[in-house]
Amino acid sequence: MAPKPLTPEETETALAALPHWTTDGDSVSRTYSFAKHLPAAAMVIHIAAIQEELNHHSDLTLGYNKLSLTVNTHSVGGRITELDIALARRVEEIAPGHGAS
Repeated sequence: MAPKPLTPEETETALAALPHWTTDGDSVSRTYSFAKHLPAAAMVIHIAAIQEELNHHSDLTLGYNKLSLTVNTHSVGGRITELDIALARRVEEIAPGHGAS
């Protein structure tokens, strides 16, 4: 069974506990900054492993010292679901270990 899309209010409530995450109404996203490129690249690999575990994948954009992540749930028409919030929470948990800010 496909997950249920969150209402805008549910999304805003969830994001209140995820500083620096934003929504455009159709996805949630965040950009992380790093001192150098290698920690950013390492975090990409770590996120990829989490995404495989959750079977839920985001769009990742890697720059020299920046990493941007955008996610929504394709199976419900590209809307935001609890799957997206769960992925955001997991990424937030690992970010400090990579020196992300």
